[in-house]
Amino acid sequence: MSTTLPAQQNYTVPGLERGLRLLFEFNRHEQTLTAPELAKRLDLPRTTTFRLLATLESMGFVQRVEGGHAYKLGMAILRLGFEYLASLELTELGTPILERVRDETGLSCNLAIQDEHSVVVISKVAAPTPFVSTVHVGTRLPLHATLLGRVLLSDMKPADLLALYPDDTLPKFSERTPSNTAMLYELIRQDAERGYGYDEGYFEPEVGSAAVAVRNKHGHIVAVLGVTIPVSYLRSGKLDTPQLVNTVRSAATELSQLLGYNSNAPSAM
Repeated sequence: MSTTLPAQQNYTVPGLERGLRLLFEFNRHEQTLTAPELAKRLDLPRTTTFRLLATLESMGFVQRVEGGHAYKLGMAILRLGFEYLASLELTELGTPILERVRDETGLSCNLAIQDEHSVVVISKVAAPTPFVSTVHVGTRLPLHATLLGRVLLSDMKPADLLALYPDDTLPKFSERTPSNTAMLYELIRQDAERGYGYDEGYFEPEVGSAAVAVRNKHGHIVAVLGVTIPVSYLRSGKLDTPQLVNTVRSAATELSQLLGYNSNAPSAM
């Protein structure tokens, strides 16, 4: 007995489709939109648009701004993204390694990737210390102004940096933030020559960091693994910087190898 499946369009849910189309209207250039604007773009009655917005607002996918007359994406969108990130091979393989680094050093350990001009933390293992970090999974930090970002950029040449920052002017986040790509290149060149990044007070005056790049099977930098060093640890006089760097380097190397990286193979250009 043969069974004929209904046409695929018979399985679609129009209300769900409209809600998803509505969410796709928000982007980095248009972060807030009003209900009338959305109704016009989607060619929907205003009452339908308001009902869609009310439903999405109740679930946390949008929230009201500007006195309630406009909307922006809500935290539920981010949570969906974080759940997806947590399912990636990188985080699945990396989390046990981060936990081991945390246990060996007593420091919080992060795994982060580049997203255009930002560093995005995709995995974090916190140390049981009084130090309260503002960095969590999903946190976005400026690429050029953080040690994690510098390490992610450490394969770049001056022309690459100019392509990434065509204005050649970098916003300041601390006294030590480079103000142009030439200054940034000098910092990442030093990190690349060492094979790791280490700095104190680069992004936040009371925090230090040590970080090493994670590479894929093609030899490309795909992530950075780093530890956060609170000022109390720095001032204790007990910080063995070479040992700490070796621990972070070994962890990043192990994760790279799990991703198929072979340091003896010729790098892909």
